[in-house]
Amino acid sequence: MIQFVHTADIHFGVENYGKIDQKTGIHSRLLDFYNALNFCIDWCLEQNIDFFLFAGDAYKTANPSPTQQRLLMKCLLRLHAAGIPIVIVVGNHDHPLSFGKANALDVFGDMPLDGFHVISRPTSLMLQTKSGPVQIVGIPWPTRNTIAATDAHKHKTGTELTTYISSSVATIIQGFARELDPALPTVLSGHLTVSSGVFSGSEKRAIYGTDPVLMPSQLAISPFDYVALGHLHRHQNLNPSGHPPVVYAGSIERIDFGERKEDKGFCAVTIANKKTQFDFIKVPTRPFIQIEAKIKAGSDHTDQLIAEIQKHEVTGAVLKIIYHVPEGKKDHVDLRAVQRACVTAHHIAAVIPIHPIVPRKRRTGLSVDMDMPTLLRHYFANKPEWTDKTEDLITKALELENDSSENTETSS
Repeated sequence: MIQFVHTADIHFGVENYGKIDQKTGIHSRLLDFYNALNFCIDWCLEQNIDFFLFAGDAYKTANPSPTQQRLLMKCLLRLHAAGIPIVIVVGNHDHPLSFGKANALDVFGDMPLDGFHVISRPTSLMLQTKSGPVQIVGIPWPTRNTIAATDAHKHKTGTELTTYISSSVATIIQGFARELDPALPTVLSGHLTVSSGVFSGSEKRAIYGTDPVLMPSQLAISPFDYVALGHLHRHQNLNPSGHPPVVYAGSIERIDFGERKEDKGFCAVTIANKKTQFDFIKVPTRPFIQIEAKIKAGSDHTDQLIAEIQKHEVTGAVLKIIYHVPEGKKDHVDLRAVQRACVTAHHIAAVIPIHPIVPRKRRTGLSVDMDMPTLLRHYFANKPEWTDKTEDLITKALELENDSSENTETSS
C-alpha cells in the first residue's frame, strides 16, 4: 500500500488584499499561503506518508523574492528531515519561458540532498519509498516558445501550434505508459489543462482558453492508478465514475474573490493492489466574504448597510462590500462609518455603490414642417407628469406666441 499527498498551485507571492505583518515584516497574504502549506505538511508528517507530490506553480512568478524562496524551502525541508521524498512538477508560473534559463524550482533538484525530484521536462521516474517502488510519469507545463522558434513550426498559427503541442503531449504520455510495469503502483502527474476542467469562480470550461488542451481519456489510461494535476484552482475529479481518478487538487489558499465559495485543501491518496482511494482534506483558509445590500429609500443609508454587514462574521476576513443605491436618490453612505463597522476585518478590498441604470427616454421625431401645436403635443407626450395639463399648457403657449408676434409687429 502506497500513501501520498497530492497538492498544487501554492502561488507564494500572491499578495493582494493584505498588509505587512507587524511581527514578521512579511506580507500577511504570503503568510496565509505559508500557513496553509504548513498545515498540509503537518498532516503529511502525522500520517507518515510515503511521498509528497507537488503538481506545479509554487510561486506567482518565475522570479520569486528571496523571502518567498526561503519560506518554501523551510516547508519542504521539514518533509526532507522526516525522510519523505518530494516530487515537484514545474508549472507555468514557475517557468521563465526562455530557452536556457533555469526555472524557479530547479534549485531543489540541484541541491546535494537525496529525496528531491524536480521534473522540468517529460520524465518517467521510479521512486523508491519506505513502502516500495512507485512509478511516476511527470509532465511539466508544455511551453510553446522553443517549439515556435524552430524552422519546422515557425510558420504555424497560434491555433495550429496549440493543437500540435496537445497532440505531442498525448503521444509522449502514451509512450511512457507502454514502458511501465503494470504490476507496480503508477502515478501520472502534470501541470496541464484538461478539456472538461472548470475554472475557479465560474462554470467556464478550460477548453475555451488558449492553452494546449488534453482530454480526460488521453490521461486516464493503463497502467496509471491516479492522475495528479495542477493548473486549475478548483478541486475536481474529471473521471468520477472510472479508473483512474483524474484529479485537480486545486489551489491551497484563495487567490481572489472568484474562489470565495470554494473549499481549499489537498488530496490524500492511497493505492493498494492497483485500487485507488483519495480524500480531499480541507485546509483552514482566510475567508473571503462578499456582502451585498439593497438600500431602501426613506431610512438612513449608512445604518442599513451596517446592519447588513453585522449579519456576517467579518473578523479576519477579506471583504468586498456592494450596495445598491435607490433609484433617483443620491448616495448618502458614510464610508468612514462603514470602515469602523469592519474594524475587525483583515482587509476591505472594495466598497462599491451600484446606481440603477436609468433608461434614456427616446425623443419623438420632430420636423421643421410641423406647426407649433403639433410640436408642443410631441414635446408633452414625453412628459407623463403633465398629461392632465397638456391642453392648457399648449393654449397658454400659443397665446404667448401670439402676444409676442403682435408686439413684434407694433414695434416695427
